[in-house]
Amino acid sequence: MRRHRMALGVLAGLVGAAFLAPVVLSALGVPAPNEIDSSSLSPTFGVPSGPDWSHPFGVDWLGRDVLSRTAAGLRSSLQVAGIAVAFALVLGVALGMVAGYRGGATDWTVSRSIELFLVIPYVALAAGIATSCSRSEGCVGGAVRPGYLLTGTVIGLATWPLVARLVRERTRQMRDAGFIEAARVQGAGGLRIIFTEIFPNLLRPLAALAIVLIPQAILAEAGLTFLGIGLPGGVPSWGGMISAGAQTFPAGWWVLAFPGAALFVSVLVLSLLVEPSRRGRVGWGAAS
Repeated sequence: MRRHRMALGVLAGLVGAAFLAPVVLSALGVPAPNEIDSSSLSPTFGVPSGPDWSHPFGVDWLGRDVLSRTAAGLRSSLQVAGIAVAFALVLGVALGMVAGYRGGATDWTVSRSIELFLVIPYVALAAGIATSCSRSEGCVGGAVRPGYLLTGTVIGLATWPLVARLVRERTRQMRDAGFIEAARVQGAGGLRIIFTEIFPNLLRPLAALAIVLIPQAILAEAGLTFLGIGLPGGVPSWGGMISAGAQTFPAGWWVLAFPGAALFVSVLVLSLLVEPSRRGRVGWGAAS
C-alpha cells in the first residue's frame, strides 16, 4: 500500500470529506443536505439553477444543494459499505473456517449454502426484503426498517459466500500443516486451533479481500438506491441523486454529473489499492 501513495492520499481525502465536509460546508455557508432553497428555483417553471457562487454544484429540482448532498452521499455510501463488508467478513470467516477445518457433513452443508446464495440474484433478494420491510411497522417486530442497516445487510448477504469460499479453501490447505498437528499434540481443541492457529494466518488475505469488497459494496448501494430499493428517499445517496438526475437529464445535468463523478472517482481509487504497481506508481492497467 505504500507504493500507492496517490490512491491512499485520495482515499484519505474521501474519508475526510465524508466526516469533515458537513462542518466545513456549514462554516462556508453551504446549506444542509435536505435544506430547500426555493430562491434558487425558477418562480415560473421551478427549474433549478446551475453551479454558481452560492451553490458551487448547483441545486436539484427541489432546491437542495448538490454539493452538500454529494458530500453526505459519500458518508452514506461508506456507512453502508462498512456494514456490508463487516457482515460478510464475520459470517463468511466463521462458516468458512468451520467448514474447512471440520470437513464431512459440515463442509457439505456450508458448501451447498454458499452455492445457493451465489445463484440468488441479490437485486431480487433486495427487492423482496425492501418491499417486506418498507411498511410502517417494518420487519421483525419493527426492528428492521429501510435504512443503512437493512441495505448493508442485504449487500452482505450477497457477499459473504465469496468470503466463505476463500476462507474454506485456505483452511483446508492449513488443517494438515505441521503447526496444526503440533497444536493437536499439545492438546488444543478444534475451536482453539481455529481461532489461535488458523485465523491469524487468514488476516492478510482477508485485508486484501475487504479492500476489494468496499468499492463493490459502494456500487451495489448506488445501484439498489437507483432502483428505489436501497436507502430511503430522505437519505442523501449517490444512487438516489443519479436516479433523480437521470430523469431530467440534460436540463439539470449537474444533478447527475457531480454525484456520478464522485462515485466514479471513489470506486476507481479503492480499486487501485489492490492493483499491483510498477516502479512505485499506481498500476492503471496492471493485471491483478
